[in-house]
Formats: sequence, structure tokens, C-alpha cells
Amino acid sequence: MMQRLFQSRYAQAALRLASWGQEWLMPVLLRRRIFGAALVVSFLAAFYWGLIASDRYVSEAHIIIQQTDLSGGQGVDFGSLLGTGGNHADQMLLRDHLLSVDMLKKLDAKLNLRAHYSDWHRDPLSRMWFKDTPIELFHRYFLSMVNIEFDDYAGVLVIKAQGYDPKTAHAIVTTLLEEGEGYMNSLAHNLAQNQVAFLEKQTEKMGERVIQARQAVLNFQNRKGLASPQSTAENLAAIINRLEGQLTDLRTRRAVMQSYLMPNNTNIVELNQQISAVEKQISREQKRLVSPGGKMLNSAVEEYQRLQMNAEFAQDIYKTALVALEQGRIEASRTLKKVSMLQAPTEPQYPLEPRRVYNIIVFILVTLLLAGVVHLLAAIIRDHKD
Repeated sequence: MMQRLFQSRYAQAALRLASWGQEWLMPVLLRRRIFGAALVVSFLAAFYWGLIASDRYVSEAHIIIQQTDLSGGQGVDFGSLLGTGGNHADQMLLRDHLLSVDMLKKLDAKLNLRAHYSDWHRDPLSRMWFKDTPIELFHRYFLSMVNIEFDDYAGVLVIKAQGYDPKTAHAIVTTLLEEGEGYMNSLAHNLAQNQVAFLEKQTEKMGERVIQARQAVLNFQNRKGLASPQSTAENLAAIINRLEGQLTDLRTRRAVMQSYLMPNNTNIVELNQQISAVEKQISREQKRLVSPGGKMLNSAVEEYQRLQMNAEFAQDIYKTALVALEQGRIEASRTLKKVSMLQAPTEPQYPLEPRRVYNIIVFILVTLLLAGVVHLLAAIIRDHKD
């Protein structure tokens, strides 16, 4: 009887102990486990950022792009210095080129960046793990180490590059500036040369057109046997006018003589013969000037004038093309885009990356926040179970 009573009390105590453990002990252990894990993770992060993470030096440069005019005598473009200039597109184009795969290949060939960034002496989280990493992954890593930002307010392009030693960081920024300036100038020169080549082709075509037009005039002159049909027509017109004046004078004299002489008088007969000769000459000259059958001189004058006008028009266009060609050549020789440095690439003396204290504090705060969220979710789940 006593044994059964003891067993009953023992069972009740065990049940109370189990209930107390479920209601109080387990949440305490769970809470301690969550925050304990957060503290462990924070300690590991602090250990990494404080002792293991490799120093990274940052070199920085500030630049603007200016268009120089060697013959225009213009000075510095203060509008670009104030951020109101028209170089925004050029600077964004330069930024895209400096962050491109082509630029990465040039940097790697010159500075051996693969060996630098994959050095196994550096911490495994910040370095590139393999030297023969594919170019796509290498480019992603390069973008994490090189940062280029455009300041819209100041109109300045800010270039930052990280390296595991000051010399490499400074060399990266210096090479970026050198290659960038060469690239911008090559773009400007290529555009100018293409324009000059186009103008040269157009000028050559205009020259051929002038030659053809002048040759058409010469062929016409040779075919008609006239150096200047217009001058010939003007001379014929002058001759006809002179003959008509003579004819008028002869007719007047005849009319006067007929008033007091007989019609068969020798003087009147002579005047009649002169009048007849002048009329025949006028008729012949008029036939030379205007004749049926499409072979009249005035038609030749019209055709000559049309050919001459085409030749003069082609000559004027050719002159205009020559002027445009010379202007294009001058523009190609004097237009340059200069990368001007407001701040030369710095030679770092202190590793700005990683920001150890900042990273540790932020990591601890975020970890504790996540632990608090997990603890709150566990409490909500426990309340719903109850």
C-alpha cells in the first residue's frame, strides 16, 4: 500500500517536473541557444574582420573631360568645371569603357592582376580563389575592386581602385587614366577621320562631275564649230541691226529722189539695187540666226547656256566641297578630348578597406536583430501552441 502511494507521488512529481520544463526551462534554453549562436557568430565575424581580413589599399582620382581647340584659342571650359557643361555623355562613355572587359584585359596584361588578386597569402573571403578564373567571374571580381562614380552636381568622374598593396592600387588608377584618355582621343580621331574620308569621296565625285560638265561644253563647241554661240548670236544681231539701219536710210533716200526724179532714173535704179542687196543680206543673216528644222543659232545658244550653267553649278558645288573638306581636316587635326585631373591618383599609405570596426559593429547589430526576430517568432509559435 505504501509502495503504491510512493509511486503515485513520484509519478505526480515527474509530471510536474516535465510540465515545468516544458513551460519554463525549454524556452529559456531555446532563448539562450539563439542568442548564444548569435554571440558565437558575432565573435567569429569580429575575429575575421579584426585579425584575418587582409588590408586593401584604395587609390582615388578625380577627373573631367575637356575638349581642346588648338586653333580657337579657347581656354578652360569652366562650364564643365561647374557641372553645367556638355561632357556628361563623354564621361559616362569613359566610365563604361573603364569598367569593360577590354580594359580588364589590358590591366591584366600590364599589371598581372590575376596573380595579385588570387595571392593565397590573402584572406580567402576577399581574394579571388583561382588564378585561372573565367573572364566572366574575373570581371565580376574586378567590378567589386574598382568603383567609378559620376558626380552630377560637380560634373566630376571619381575613380577608386583597391589593391592589396599601395603600389598596385596606384598603378591601376594611373593605367585607367592613361588608357581612358587614349580611348577618348581615338574615338574623336576616328570620327573626324571618317568625316574627312566621306568629304574626300564627295569632293572626288564633285570633281568628276565638274570634268564631265566642262567636257560636255567642249564637245558642244567642237560639234557646232562655235567657241561661244551666244557671242556669235549677239554679233549676228548687231549686224542685222546695222543692216536694217542702212536699209531704212536707203529707203528714205529713194523716197526723197522719187519725189523729183523719174522711176527709171539711174540714181533710183542704183538705190533699188542697193536696197535689194541689203534686204538679201538681212535675210541671210536672219536665217543664220533663226532657221527652221531645229538648226537655228538661238537653239544652239540655249543649249550652250544650259551646258554652261550646269558646268558653273558643278564648279560652285566643287568649291563648296573643297572648303568643307579643308574645314574637316582642320577640325580633325585640332579637336582633342583631354582627361584633366582635378586630383591625381593618390598613393595610399593606410588601408581604408576593409572597414574593420564599422563592419564588426554592423555585423553584431544585424546578428542580434535577427536573433531577436527568431526569438519573437518562437514565442509567437509557443503561444499559439498553448
